[in-house]
Amino acid sequence: MTKSPNAIDYVELPAAGPSGVAAARAFYGAAFGWTFKDWGDDYIDTRDSGIGAGVNGEAGHRATAPLVVIYAAGLEGAREKVVAAGGTVTRDIFAFPGGRRFHFRDPAGNELAVWSER
Repeated sequence: MTKSPNAIDYVELPAAGPSGVAAARAFYGAAFGWTFKDWGDDYIDTRDSGIGAGVNGEAGHRATAPLVVIYAAGLEGAREKVVAAGGTVTRDIFAFPGGRRFHFRDPAGNELAVWSER
């Protein structure tokens, strides 16, 4: 699948640990027919939602509200632009299965993330 740079590509929903992830899987599966891929006990994702979506139950590494994730071809350049535009990095670049990302707050206080395969 071709990624569109600077487009919303993913939404991550928080869950309260592995039991919350299991409950979300059951709910979204029953309500909308979504199927999920497991990434351990505390993370699942799906493409059945129209754009990519995940459920994060990892303590200490999950947002407190749904997290919109934007795709960027170059992660370091995107980080520089976010900071130059007035954003505040809340979690610096880190690796995850499938790529790397960082989190930031926009001037209105919304937390978002940017990811790239590289």
